[in-house]
Amino acid sequence: MLGLPWVVTNKYYIHILISVGLYSILALSLNLVTGYAGQLSFCHVAFYGIGAYTGGLLMLRLGVSFWLAILAGALMAAFFGLILGLPTLRLRGDYLAIVTLGFGEIVRLVLINSTELTRGPLGLPGIPSPNLFGYQFSGRVPYYYLILAFLLLTLFLMRRITNSGIGLSMLAVKHDEIAAESIGIAPIKYKLLAFVLSAAFAGAVGVFYASYVSFISPDTFVYTDSVTILAMVVLGGMASLPGAVLGALVLSAVPEILRAINDYRMVLYGLLMVLMMIYRPQGFWGMQRRLKNAYKYSVGGKDHA
Repeated sequence: MLGLPWVVTNKYYIHILISVGLYSILALSLNLVTGYAGQLSFCHVAFYGIGAYTGGLLMLRLGVSFWLAILAGALMAAFFGLILGLPTLRLRGDYLAIVTLGFGEIVRLVLINSTELTRGPLGLPGIPSPNLFGYQFSGRVPYYYLILAFLLLTLFLMRRITNSGIGLSMLAVKHDEIAAESIGIAPIKYKLLAFVLSAAFAGAVGVFYASYVSFISPDTFVYTDSVTILAMVVLGGMASLPGAVLGALVLSAVPEILRAINDYRMVLYGLLMVLMMIYRPQGFWGMQRRLKNAYKYSVGGKDHA
C-alpha cells in the first residue's frame, strides 16, 4: 500500500484510492452502530458533515491548525451523537431509522439556512491544507498517505474496541437485549456509546475531507450518502472490520471502474447488488465467515478437518 502512488501515477486513480480510504473509515464507524449495537441509522453523513463544517470553520475563521481541527470535529460530532442518542435510543427498528433520517435532514437544512455562519448554499471555499513540521500538503499523494495512516489508526482502535468488553457487550445487546440486561449489561448505555464513538470517527474524517477538497457545501452531505455507507456495511458483512473495508472498496471503486461503459454502468452495479443479496446475504465477510474461521483454527476444528 505504501508504494501504490509510485505504481499508480494517474491522479484520478489516486483520488479513487483516497475515496476508498475515506469511505472505509465511515463504514467502519457506522459498523459500530449497525453491525455491533444493532441500530439502524440513516444519519451518519450528518455527523460527517458536522465534523467537516466544524473543522472548516475553525481553520478558515480562527486559523486553527488541521490537527486541532480534527480533534474539534470529532468532539463536536460526538456531542451531537450524544444529543441524538439520549432521547431516541429507546426506539427500535423502523422508528429509530425514521428519527435518524429526520436528524440528517435537519442538519442539512441548518447548514443551508445558517448563512451568516456557513454561507448557506454557497459553501465554504478555500479550506487550507494540513501543515506537518513545516511541510505544506500539496497534491494528492500526501493526502493518500494521510488517509492511509488514518485508516490504519481507525482499524487499530476499532479492533481494540470490538474485541474488548465494550464490543462484546454491544453484540450481546444486538442479539438479545433482555438476556444482556439479565447479566448486568445496560442496553441504553452501550447503544449510546456506539453512537457517540461512531459519530466521533465520522466527524474526524469529515475534517480530512474538507481539507482535501478545500470546499464543502450542504449538497455534499445528503441522505443518499448515508444509504451508501450503510450499504457498504451490509455488503461487506455486519460486525466485521475487514468486511466494512471490503464493502467500501467495492461500492466506491466499482462504479468508477465501470465508468468506461457509462451506458450500462448502473445496470451492472445494480445487478451486482441483487446477486450479492441473493447468494451472500450475510455479506462478503459476515459473522458466519468469522465464526467458521474461528472454528477452523480451534482444537475441535482441527480434529474434524
